[in-house]
Amino acid sequence: MVEIIGVHDCKVDAKGRLLLPSALKAQLEAIIGEGFILKRSIFQPCLELYPRSEWNRAVKGVNKLNRFVKKNNDFIRVFMAGVREVELDNTNRLQIPRDLAVFASISKDVVLASALNMIEIWDKEKYEASISESLADFSQLAEEVMGQINESEE
Repeated sequence: MVEIIGVHDCKVDAKGRLLLPSALKAQLEAIIGEGFILKRSIFQPCLELYPRSEWNRAVKGVNKLNRFVKKNNDFIRVFMAGVREVELDNTNRLQIPRDLAVFASISKDVVLASALNMIEIWDKEKYEASISESLADFSQLAEEVMGQINESEE
């Protein structure tokens, strides 16, 4: 399983290319050759960049859904909307397709934020607003989400 850490400020050039920061590239060095999947986030106005192995793991659950159940079929359609296979070019740049850039309001200043096994790609202003909003009730969220985990049971 891939574990990615860090938050990186970056810029997208006029052609929609994003230079992967060296610190992030170093974490991904062993898996860069397998390629990446870029998609819209479900819950946030950002993009998600999955290493191919992590995408394959995520899609296993989706593949188990019965396509003859309408809500499953609807979910799959929206989940897969805009999904692209992407690779870094020889200068470690990632091309962000125009429709995905529009979805996430990505124009110039972006944030690459680790989300454990994938990377969220955010417009910098939207990222800062999201973090500020989340901080307001983070202690309550932390208690609800993590309060039931007992590490001694592992």
